[in-house]
Amino acid sequence: MILPHCIGVETKALNRDVKRNRKRFPVDFMFQLDIVKVDTLLRSRFQIGTLKRGQNIKYLPYAFTEQGVAMLSSVLHSQRAIKVNVAIMRVFVRLRSMLTGHAELAKKLSELEHHIQHHDQQIQSIFQAIRQLMMPPPEPPRKRIGFNAD
Repeated sequence: MILPHCIGVETKALNRDVKRNRKRFPVDFMFQLDIVKVDTLLRSRFQIGTLKRGQNIKYLPYAFTEQGVAMLSSVLHSQRAIKVNVAIMRVFVRLRSMLTGHAELAKKLSELEHHIQHHDQQIQSIFQAIRQLMMPPPEPPRKRIGFNAD
């Protein structure tokens, strides 16, 4: 779960910007916690936040996946959100260049594999020829000795 104060945005502003850009946050990017999960989080050993006695949560908090955080960084306008968005774009560019490099490597490997298979066939034909040469020559047919009635 992302905490609004960690990204330099008030909770109210975060909720407002998410509601204004709802199409940017499909179900696999963001979901809203139910009251049971919120209660569990607030009572856990590692407390994220505490409420004063008698206070209730007015709005259930949102939880964002990795893709949701990336989208959130493009929606919010805080300095930290802008820095995160720039960092994400740089990572995407690096990933694309790495994948391109891997594609070239994969192409070269398949070419090498093709050459090796071609050489394997040639080597196998050489071995077959050597085996044939190593075999003793067949014996010539013998002339029959004796009387032939034909």
